[in-house]
Amino acid sequence: MSSKFQGTGVAVVTPFHNYGTIDFTSLGKVLNHIVEGGVDFVLALGTTSEAVTLSKDERVAVTNYIIETVDNRVPIMLGVGGNNTQEVVNNLKSINFDGIDAILSVAPYYNKPQQKGLFYHFKTIAATSPVPVYLYNVPSRTSVNISAETTLRLATEINNIDGIKEASGDMQQVMRILKDKPDDFVVLSGDDALTLPMLAMGADGVISVVANAFPSEFSEMVQLGRKAKLKRAREIHYQLLDIINALFADGNPAGIKAALDILGLLNNNLRLPLVKVNKAVYNQLNNLIRNMKGK
Repeated sequence: MSSKFQGTGVAVVTPFHNYGTIDFTSLGKVLNHIVEGGVDFVLALGTTSEAVTLSKDERVAVTNYIIETVDNRVPIMLGVGGNNTQEVVNNLKSINFDGIDAILSVAPYYNKPQQKGLFYHFKTIAATSPVPVYLYNVPSRTSVNISAETTLRLATEINNIDGIKEASGDMQQVMRILKDKPDDFVVLSGDDALTLPMLAMGADGVISVVANAFPSEFSEMVQLGRKAKLKRAREIHYQLLDIINALFADGNPAGIKAALDILGLLNNNLRLPLVKVNKAVYNQLNNLIRNMKGK
């Protein structure tokens, strides 16, 4: 398989100043921390970036800054999705894809389309996109599941759809996709806690949240898992598991921003309607991270 998007990818956060504007200095610190930590690719404007709270100009500025800072050290995937197919198409036509290697497109949310609607939504996007398309299935956020059958049909019939970020949490569905997919179709975990089990079943990697904070540790686990060196991979998995669970206890990206604040990489600011994690979760993360760094 020759895809650029295997191994550890990171859904990059967007740091903000205390007065609400984008903190590009901290974004640069996070990006260098991630890339130097040995990850394989980055995702710009994913859910963890709070992209829905950014203006169009801000999204362009963040994307350009990520391209400039990454400087071809790793491939870049760009989040481009929505629940209005034509609006996504129009957006794709307006994007400068220089420096962008693929897009990640989330299942349409709120509308609750049928599987037929999902198929034609992604077929239309793939026909427009000048770069490979990766599906993003996350029913907990969208209220719709891209079924294994629809995923496999898209993988088989649409040449420009190269993979999926699978965050359904349904391991039976994941196994069905892995069992019957084309050889060159990439399956990425969308759930940090389920990454090692998915790798053991044959998945190709992950788009991670925790790797914003612990890129080298999580990347090592992914590399070991892909090589079926499960004893050491399990050790790292369980070292990180309590942190991963705490990151999502009070919502994402609030948890990972608290963790990055504890690590001194950014100030713990979010944009409404998101707010900081509660004090108990922050203190829990602080203790877990201090213990992790002490090992």
